[in-house]
Amino acid sequence: MSDVLRQLQKGETSLRVHLIGVAGSGMSGLAWLLLGQGHRVSGSDKVSSDETERLVAAGLAFQCPHSAEAVADAEVVIHSSAIRPTNVALAAAQKRGCLLLRRAEALTTLMHSRRNVVISGTHGKTTTSSLTTHLFRTAGLTPSHYIGAEIPLLGRNAHWAPESEWFIAEADESDGTLIHYQPHHQVVLNLEAEHLDFYPDLEAIREVFLVPLQKATGSVIYCRADEGAEALCRDLPQAVPYGWDEQCEYFARGVKRKDSRMQFEIVERGESLGKFTLGISGRHNVLNALAAVAVARAAGATADRIRDGLETFRGARRRFETLFRSPDYQVVDDYGHHPSEIAATLEAARGLQPKRIAVLFQPHRYSRTQKLAQDFGPALALAEVVALAPIYPANELPIEGVTSQLIAEEVARVGHQGVESFSDPAEACAALANRLQPGDLVLSLGAGNIHLFGKALARDIETLSFLRHLLGDGGEARLYEPMRKHTTLRVGGPAQFWVEPVTEKEMTRVVAFCRKMDLPLTVVGRGSNLVVRDGGIRGVVLHPMKGEFAEVHVYGNEIVAGVGARLKKIASVAQKAGLTGFEWMEGIPGNLGGALRMNAGAMGVETFDQAVSVRVIDESNEVVEMQGPELGAAYRNVESLRRRYALSARLVGHPGKSEAIASLLQASKEKRLSSQPLAASAGCTFKNPESIPAGQLVEELGLKGRAIGPAEVSEVHGNFIVNRGGASASEVLRLMEEIQEIARQERGLDLHPEVQILGEETIFDS
Repeated sequence: MSDVLRQLQKGETSLRVHLIGVAGSGMSGLAWLLLGQGHRVSGSDKVSSDETERLVAAGLAFQCPHSAEAVADAEVVIHSSAIRPTNVALAAAQKRGCLLLRRAEALTTLMHSRRNVVISGTHGKTTTSSLTTHLFRTAGLTPSHYIGAEIPLLGRNAHWAPESEWFIAEADESDGTLIHYQPHHQVVLNLEAEHLDFYPDLEAIREVFLVPLQKATGSVIYCRADEGAEALCRDLPQAVPYGWDEQCEYFARGVKRKDSRMQFEIVERGESLGKFTLGISGRHNVLNALAAVAVARAAGATADRIRDGLETFRGARRRFETLFRSPDYQVVDDYGHHPSEIAATLEAARGLQPKRIAVLFQPHRYSRTQKLAQDFGPALALAEVVALAPIYPANELPIEGVTSQLIAEEVARVGHQGVESFSDPAEACAALANRLQPGDLVLSLGAGNIHLFGKALARDIETLSFLRHLLGDGGEARLYEPMRKHTTLRVGGPAQFWVEPVTEKEMTRVVAFCRKMDLPLTVVGRGSNLVVRDGGIRGVVLHPMKGEFAEVHVYGNEIVAGVGARLKKIASVAQKAGLTGFEWMEGIPGNLGGALRMNAGAMGVETFDQAVSVRVIDESNEVVEMQGPELGAAYRNVESLRRRYALSARLVGHPGKSEAIASLLQASKEKRLSSQPLAASAGCTFKNPESIPAGQLVEELGLKGRAIGPAEVSEVHGNFIVNRGGASASEVLRLMEEIQEIARQERGLDLHPEVQILGEETIFDS
């Protein structure tokens, strides 16, 4: 053993230590331990994080990105298995010849001087390690600990306790470094085929687990209920089994769930220790608790102290962590990414008795997906709704043919109808959110970055709850509503918050809320004259089309209509009342709100030729009536209605003969049918230049029939772009840009969009 390694092991001399990849949960834990021992610690990573900021405040010298200079004076350089040999800091350290240690080697060196407890297994380690540490603390044993996740209850993921003889560590088996541990007590929670990107088979995993077990000087505490752990440990002389049956030295009976907690009796070597309550849910966590209890009892903890510790335990970050709870919804995040973990997590979720479970799952690694795809099917089928994000690669390269669709097919194979895979995690999150119903429990699952989408979804569900509170019984609010369902062009990504008020009071409350919370607010009617980008619309999209907004009333020569009333309906009501002047509306496939905002027109008439006044929500959230001239209507634009929100309008006509009105209506209808395409469109695409109608210009340029994918310039009218089925907004917009560029180059004319273009290029993330 080198002198430097001996100094590191004893912790008596301050060393200059550098950690490569310090932002990772495992490496940051080492940094805390080394700082606690008094070493001069630096670290580097390709990114910074909240954890590196906390470490810097505690004395870490942090550098981003990696560099050779960072290790220039280091005596010890520690790196994780994820660091490649080409890393500049690692290469420089190798060239200098300083002591190089992998993460597990460094950890076991620090643990060597303590009575250490090694928590091992293919899943459940973080919960059991944090619970064991909490039980030791409750019992007054104040151990050092090292755990691979953030533990709010413990303060952080690692802590060095100079005066304690105990050290509790979560041992990672993923890279074979489990062989470096020399445990006093070792816990084996389970043993399954896992990390098959590193191990060839289950037997290879068994061999690695056996190495520290054969070095254990105390007890081997193992789960008899797990087939793999039982086969591995039952014949070891120091074996202490725990589980469900009376052949175990520790077993639980009378297990029942109460709210989000578990209640049970613990029997120790035939003697009852009494009844206990565990502060987290799930039968699998009862087994984890038994393992922690067995270790704590071996260290001398009393049953009463253990009882207090179990009841006050609240779990680790991303281990069935509640992100949001209300009477209508609960959002939970969990790190589970192996089929067995997923099944156990869904069993715990089912115990909370939701109406449905909706899972947003991100597979972890191509190799795991390829080898365990069949096992994911029955595990995920325990949920009613499953949205699959793309595979999180970790440090792997793609494997041909291996995508989330493999898992979707396996879930469907067991008869599940509610599963779908997506090529983008934001898209998967949006699709899941749009399917939610009151009473659902939403679960974000996976070891990658899916928790970020779970947190964003929790925030959005909380906002949705506020919005719903502002609506009456008839109003509706949904998350991530696809705008392609609400535009005549049939394109567009999701509306973050889709709100359908049915009264003016509801709409006024929603507008005031959005202004107070600084939420973007967009009002959309029937969706004609509108192109929504594929990323959708951030914030609230108001859709006032029902209830009071659809009403149309006649008062003498005037019509008062809500902004949701279709123009065609207003024309029909006017005809029945014997009023003329509204016939042009027959040819426009929109509603009054859109016509007011864009000053729509046809047959030589514009909306504000007839709009006497408009009732609006003003900048102070008051409902006021504004006279038509006050609004400053221009050609296809009423700028003042960007800052105010129309509720209804008073429109003037004059008495007419029924035959003449019918004739004008028929002419308007026939003009539309003969001059406009029947395929999905947003209406006229471009404003008319002064010198030539836009449709005529497009035709003269020979652009009719020009297409990008299913987006095509209509053969019927050159100023219409139609969706032949399945077009994206990006295809429509690219086609518009091509037309504009050709018009500019060949005629020197600038074509300006008459359609409104809203939204974002990509779906908004967290």
